[in-house]
Amino acid sequence: MAARCVRLARRSLPALALSLRPSPRLLCTATKQKNSGQNAEEDVRPSEQKTDARSAEKTDPDGKIKLEEQLKETMEKYKRALADTENLRQRTQKLVEEAKLYGIQGFCKDLLEVADILEKATQSVPKEEIKDDNPHLKSLYEGLVMTEVQIQKVFTKHGLLRLDPLGAKFDPYEHEALFHTPVEGKEPGTVALVNKVGYKLHGRTLRPALVGVVKEA
Repeated sequence: MAARCVRLARRSLPALALSLRPSPRLLCTATKQKNSGQNAEEDVRPSEQKTDARSAEKTDPDGKIKLEEQLKETMEKYKRALADTENLRQRTQKLVEEAKLYGIQGFCKDLLEVADILEKATQSVPKEEIKDDNPHLKSLYEGLVMTEVQIQKVFTKHGLLRLDPLGAKFDPYEHEALFHTPVEGKEPGTVALVNKVGYKLHGRTLRPALVGVVKEA
């Protein structure tokens, strides 16, 4: 009896093994499901990375724009500072040059009075009295003339020029009209008489010439 049971068990084992073996179709389906799951996970990861990249791109431009604005503002301030510095340098240089040129202006004005006195002194000497038989007067006159010539040379050396506009067109920047009078044969608006000569220091009128101007009759 026992031997019979053993034989039956041996016969039924192969059939049981076959029934427990998974079918190829089931294995194929399971593999596909597993692969699809992995692919889905892989698809999700790149999409998440793209989303992170896009969000980063959206954030970076804002920071970049802000930095560009700060850089632009800093450059504008720098350029303005350079321009202000250059303007200050030019103004300072101009002031220094003007100080060199016109620093002697007050001194020159005082010397003009000396030149006027010398001119009046030479003009007051009668020409007919300057003779060899009057050597003292002649020597004095010649000394006054030489002094006047020398002082005019010194004036010219330092940029101080004499203005004697007799017969010239009246210029309100260089002349001061004391009176207007009709003069026959003279063009209206010209200088008919110079009462006191003027002077210019490096092109700037230091003292206007005092003149009489011709007007229409």
